[in-house]
Amino acid sequence: MDRTAAKTAFTNVLINTLIANVTTSFLWFALTFWVYIETKSVLATGVIGGAYMLLIAFFAMIFGTMVDRHRKHTVMLISSVISAVAFLVAGLLYVWQGEGALLDLGGPWFWLFALVILCGGVIEQLRNIALSTTVTLLVEEDKRDRANGLVGTVQGLAFLVTSVFSGLSIGFLGMGWTLAIAIAAMVLTFVHLLFIRIPEGAPEPDPHATSALDFRGSVQAIRLAPGLFALIIFSTFNNLIGGVYMALMDPYGLTLFNAQTWGFALAFASTGFLIGGGLVAKFGLGPKPMRTLLLIVIAMGLLGAVFMLREWWPLYVVGMWLYMALVPPAEAAEQTIIQKVVPFTRQGRVFGVAAAMEAAAAPITAFLIAPIAEFLIIPYMKTAEGVARWSWLLGEGEARGIALICLFAGLIMVVVGALAFFTKSYRTLTDVYANAPAQELPDDGAAEGPGATPADHRGTTAESGEGAQREPERASSTETSAVRESTSGHGAASPRIDPVSARGGRAGLDDGEPRDGDRAGG
Repeated sequence: MDRTAAKTAFTNVLINTLIANVTTSFLWFALTFWVYIETKSVLATGVIGGAYMLLIAFFAMIFGTMVDRHRKHTVMLISSVISAVAFLVAGLLYVWQGEGALLDLGGPWFWLFALVILCGGVIEQLRNIALSTTVTLLVEEDKRDRANGLVGTVQGLAFLVTSVFSGLSIGFLGMGWTLAIAIAAMVLTFVHLLFIRIPEGAPEPDPHATSALDFRGSVQAIRLAPGLFALIIFSTFNNLIGGVYMALMDPYGLTLFNAQTWGFALAFASTGFLIGGGLVAKFGLGPKPMRTLLLIVIAMGLLGAVFMLREWWPLYVVGMWLYMALVPPAEAAEQTIIQKVVPFTRQGRVFGVAAAMEAAAAPITAFLIAPIAEFLIIPYMKTAEGVARWSWLLGEGEARGIALICLFAGLIMVVVGALAFFTKSYRTLTDVYANAPAQELPDDGAAEGPGATPADHRGTTAESGEGAQREPERASSTETSAVRESTSGHGAASPRIDPVSARGGRAGLDDGEPRDGDRAGG
C-alpha cells in the first residue's frame, strides 16, 4: 500500500481513537466518582469496576472475530454508534428516574443505569482490538514498537483530559450535564470517523470459522506456539493483581482529596502515560521486548507496594505517575510481540481471546477485594490491634487498610515477574520473536472508497492462515512451505504478529499463531 496514504490513515485513526477514548473514559470515571461521593461505598465502586472487566471478558472474543471478518473502518464505526446509543439511553434514564432512584443501591435503577454506561464503554474494546491490527496493517515492522508507543501516548493524553474533566464535571456540573457532554462527544467521534479512509482490502471469509466465536482457531494458534499458553496465564495472573488496584485506587485517592482535586491529581499522574509512550515512540523497546516487559512488571510491583506506605499525598501522586509511565511500554511490548509472531489474518481473534482471558481475571480480584477491604481489612486497621501491628510500616491514617492490601499485591507481582525470567516459556518465546518471518499482509487493491490506494510490496496476497486452510493445494506451494518451515522450528505455524489497553491486542493463525498471551506473558 502507498506509505503516504497509510501514514495519513494511521494518524487519523489515532486522532479518532483519542476522541473516543476521552469520551468513554470521561463517563466511566465520572460514574465512579459520582457513585463513591454520593454513597461512600467501596463495594459499589468495586462491583462497577469488576462488572466492566467481566463484560470485556464476555465480549472480547466476539469482538476479535468481528475484527477479522470486517474492514477495520467498519468495526470502528459500529463501536462509535453503539457507544453513542448507550450513553443516550443512560441520559434518558437519568431524566426519567432522577438522582434519588439512581443512587439507591438496593433498587434496580442504579444497576441498570450503571450497566448501560458500562456497555457503552466496553464496546470501546472493539475499537482497541481493531486499532492493534491496524498498526500491523499500516506500519512497517521495524517501526511498530514506536507506533505502539504513540498509541500509548494517545491513550495517556485521553486519560489526562478525562481525569481533569471527570472530576470537574461531577464536582461543578453534576451527572446530568456530564451525560450530555459524553453523548455530544461520541456523536462527534462518529462524524469524524466518516471522513477517515483506511486503505485495506476486504477480509477473506474463513470457512472454518462460521460462528461469532471462533475459539477453535485461537486454541490452535496457542497450541502451535510453545510457551504461549504460559504467557497468557502469566498475564492473567498479573491482571488478578491489577484488580486490587482497580478496586481500591479511586477510593484511596478520594480519601486524600475531594473530587475536583482528585481529578487534577489523576491528570498529573496521567502525564506519566505521555512520557512513557513518548519514550517508546522515540527509542523503541530494544531487541528483546519480552525481557523489557518482565522488567517493567517487576518495577510496577515495587511501585504498587510502596506508594501507599504513608498516607501522604505527594508519595501517592508521584508513585502513580511513575506507575503510569510504565504502562505504555508494557502495553507496547505486548502488542509488538503479538504483531510480529501472529499472522495478520488471525490477529483479531487472538487479541480477542487474550483480552477475554486477561479481563476475566481482574473482576475476580475486584469482587473479592472490595468486600474484604470494606468489611474486614479497613475496619481491622482502625482497631488498636491493627494500628499496633502495622503502624511501624504503614503509619497511621484513615486508609491504612487499603495500603496493606496494595503492599502485598505489589510484592506478589515482583516475585512472579522475577520468577518468569527462569521459565522455559520465556526463553522459547524470546527465540520465536527473534526468528519470526515478516508479516504477510493482504493486498489492499480491493479497498473501497476514496481512500483506497494501489498495493505496494508490503501488501502481498501470499498465503495467510485462512487462505491456507481454504485452499490446501495453494498452501503446499513452495513459498508457503518455506514460511511454515521457518516458523515450525520455533513452535509458530506461520508468520504473524498485540494491547489495548485497553487496553491491548491479540492475534493468531489457524495453524499456530501466538496470541494475546504473548503480550500477557511478556
